[in-house]
Amino acid sequence: MINVTNLSKFYGAKRALGPVSFQIEDGEAVGFLGLNGAGKTTALRMLACDLRPSSGSISVDGVDAVADPHQVKQRIGFLPEAPPLYPDMTVIDYLRFAAELRGMRKADHARRIPDVLERLQLTDVAADVIGTLSHGYRQRVGVAQAIVHEPKLLILDEPTRGLDPVQIIEMRETIRQLKESHTVLISSHILSEISQTCDRLLILGRGEILGRGTEDELTATQLDVKQVVAMVRAPDDGRDVAGVLGKIPGVTDVAEPRTMHGTLTYVIDCDQDVRAAVGRALVGAGLDLLRLDSVHSELEQTFLRLVGEGGHASN
Repeated sequence: MINVTNLSKFYGAKRALGPVSFQIEDGEAVGFLGLNGAGKTTALRMLACDLRPSSGSISVDGVDAVADPHQVKQRIGFLPEAPPLYPDMTVIDYLRFAAELRGMRKADHARRIPDVLERLQLTDVAADVIGTLSHGYRQRVGVAQAIVHEPKLLILDEPTRGLDPVQIIEMRETIRQLKESHTVLISSHILSEISQTCDRLLILGRGEILGRGTEDELTATQLDVKQVVAMVRAPDDGRDVAGVLGKIPGVTDVAEPRTMHGTLTYVIDCDQDVRAAVGRALVGAGLDLLRLDSVHSELEQTFLRLVGEGGHASN
C-alpha cells in the first residue's frame, strides 16, 4: 500500500526528517509514535501530499506521490492535527463541500454522506453549525471529511489531541472500526493510544526511525537486561539456592529471595535467556521448581530508551 524510500525533508540546512524508509501493507493499522517535535507531522504531511519532500520517494497504491500528487490524494483521507473545518457551515453542508473537493459526483452524495454521518455518530447534529459543536464532535467531523470519498488510506495526525477521557475512548473505538475497511496510519505522542489501536509501530526521534515492529517485537529486541523469576519450595536442609543459580553461565546477579508460605522466589539478572539452564540446575539440585518465568521490558520503557531524554527534531 505504501512504500517509502530514503524520504527526507530539510528547511534550509535544518533537517526535519530522514532519510527514512518503511513499508505499510494493505489493511494494516500502523502508528507513528514519538515525542513532540520528533518528525511525525512532517512525515504524515509528505505522505498526504501536503508537503513536498526534499529527497526520496513515496509510492501509495502503486502511484508516485511526488510525480502525481493529485492521483494519490484521491486515494487518501487526511485528518491534520488542526482539522480544516469551516465554523459557519453546517455539518452536512461541509461534508457535501468536502465530497465535491474530492471529485465525488453529486449523485453519490445521497448514498455516501448519510452513511458517514451514521458511522461517526453525527446524524443528530448534521444540521448544526460546526462552530456550535463541542471539540469532540468537531474532531468527528474532521474524520468524516477524511473518509467521505471512501479512500483506501486514512492518515490521522494526533486524532485524540484535546479530547476528554470519554471522547478519547469514543475516538479509539471509531479508529478500531475504521481499521476494518481502511489502511490506517496514526501519529501520536501518547503511547497508550497507539498501542491500543495499531498493529505495528514506528518510533520516531530526532527525525529518524529508532524502532519498528509490533509491541512484542519492540520490547523483545530492545531488551538490554533480561530477568528470570524462579520460585522453589524452601529446602529443609538450608541448601544455598542462590549459589546454585549464581553458577549458571549467563547469570549476572541473583537478588535476595522473597519468602512466602514455604517458598523462595528469586529474581535473576542475566545477559541471555537462561530459563532452560535455571530449570535444569534447580531440578538437578533436588529442588522443587514451582514457577519459572521471564520478565520482559514494558513498551513504555522501550520507548523512553529509544527516544532518550531531549531526543527532539523539528516537527
